[in-house]
Amino acid sequence: METKITIIGAGNLGTSLVKGLVDSGEFQPSNFILTRRNITRLASYKGQGYAITSNNEEAVASANIIILAVLPQKIDVVLEGLKGKINNNQLVISLVSGVKVNDIQKILGQDIPIVRAMPNTAIAIRESMTCLAATAQWEDRVAEVKELFELVGETVVINEEQMTSATALCACGIAFFLRAIRAASQGGNEIDFHASDALKMAAQTAKGAASLLIANQSHPEDEIDKVTSPKGCTIAGLNEMEHNGFSSSFIKGITVSAKQAKGLYSED
Repeated sequence: METKITIIGAGNLGTSLVKGLVDSGEFQPSNFILTRRNITRLASYKGQGYAITSNNEEAVASANIIILAVLPQKIDVVLEGLKGKINNNQLVISLVSGVKVNDIQKILGQDIPIVRAMPNTAIAIRESMTCLAATAQWEDRVAEVKELFELVGETVVINEEQMTSATALCACGIAFFLRAIRAASQGGNEIDFHASDALKMAAQTAKGAASLLIANQSHPEDEIDKVTSPKGCTIAGLNEMEHNGFSSSFIKGITVSAKQAKGLYSED
């Protein structure tokens, strides 16, 4: 039987996930049903063979897997509309930041299998860092969710109480690292390179730095030591950045982001 995956709230993250899964070769557009209140924004997906609808109840009826990808502030309204429409033979995967498994079960029912996943938008190019969590009741369903998300990047299974922290480090982290690359490219522009060349150089250098850590399974300081020499230009640049609070501001940004993520669901 063909797997049917419904994406409830197919915005940037939901459509990025779909693109990555299709690009993996394991799924076709016909495997997906995409929902959004304004379906005109999904018109291009309809032309590619995806089923699209604004009716969430209709979308979950034939689904094996239901992925919740709406904003935290909207999740209760969405869940109330799905109450009694999802059964325990279906699997719910929540991408909603700050919303616990228990919060979802209070509305959908205690017998509905639910696993939380926190990917980032690099899922579109199958380079996501996705964190997974479940309560003890549904630990046996984590393996199949892990298998799904490993088609679109790396995964790590964490405790549910760590999920808001994962949001800040991995999901919001995409923006933080992009801003660092943007700053590097602006520095390159200032020291002699055209903006487009500086951006290409900065982005590839960042990619190379991350790839070194992953390939060598090393610590950043080990790789930094390889390119710093006494009285050299690298250590001079690093020290200037640290004097101006580079590491501390980056750390503070992540901690503030985690604090904000924790309160998203409770906001009016």
